[in-house]
Amino acid sequence: MSNELKALLAKLEQLLPAPPPPTDWRSSVALRWRRDARARGYLQPVRHVHRIRLADLQGIASQIRKVEQNTRQFLERRPANNVLLTGARGTGKSSIVKGLLNKYARQGLRLIEIEKNDLIDLPELVDLVAGRSERFIVFCDDLTFEAGDAGYIALKVALDGSISTTSENLLIYATSNRRHLMPEYMAENLETKYVGEEIHPGETVEEKISLSERFGLWVSFYPFDQDEYLEIVAHWLKGFGCTAREIEGSREESLQWSLQRGSRSGRVAYQFARDWAGRHARRK
Repeated sequence: MSNELKALLAKLEQLLPAPPPPTDWRSSVALRWRRDARARGYLQPVRHVHRIRLADLQGIASQIRKVEQNTRQFLERRPANNVLLTGARGTGKSSIVKGLLNKYARQGLRLIEIEKNDLIDLPELVDLVAGRSERFIVFCDDLTFEAGDAGYIALKVALDGSISTTSENLLIYATSNRRHLMPEYMAENLETKYVGEEIHPGETVEEKISLSERFGLWVSFYPFDQDEYLEIVAHWLKGFGCTAREIEGSREESLQWSLQRGSRSGRVAYQFARDWAGRHARRK
């Protein structure tokens, strides 16, 4: 090879994007699936992992038990299901997953966060983690699909429906405000047929249900009532160092806060507690 050609190749290499970095498995218990400038996928360690305790999640004890039991089965290499957490916003769906990582990271649990638009990379991600000793939860938060989304088919195949399967050390956990992950329209109900006393949903409805039912475990979340909301507020205010008298004094303001937000969710309770404690609690 001539010197001129070598110099030309060297210049071309400088113009090309650098290859994606190798995965640093030891730097974090949580990773994100990313794409480089050439659309090549790689795992990026999360430097500042959101630490939350399951004990801090109030009003959803039954939901925590179900998801935690499934996760323990997975860690103990027993049969376990992919999980779909659906329901009211701000009730702790994604916080449960973060809390499980915080509790079981030392037992080898790892979390990989993936965006909906990157679900088409699931086969590549599965191959990347296959054979490792850790146990991986692939987590997709606030998952919804519109007609024609490429990730819809990719997720459907990854869950159940391909000649290949996901690796033994990987499960998929997803959260959504929609039980069937897709918008539902009145016109679709008109496709329903009645045969005697039996109801047969139309093809459009069946197609939408066919994705969500591939998750082996469904966990539903519901809006909190006023008493539950106030209990969550009290829990967080106590955690911020407020006294019982201060917590009682915050009651009316906390209810006004929820009315302004139009929600009595756990997220709203936490946000109020941060605001109120910041203004009233003694500095630590």
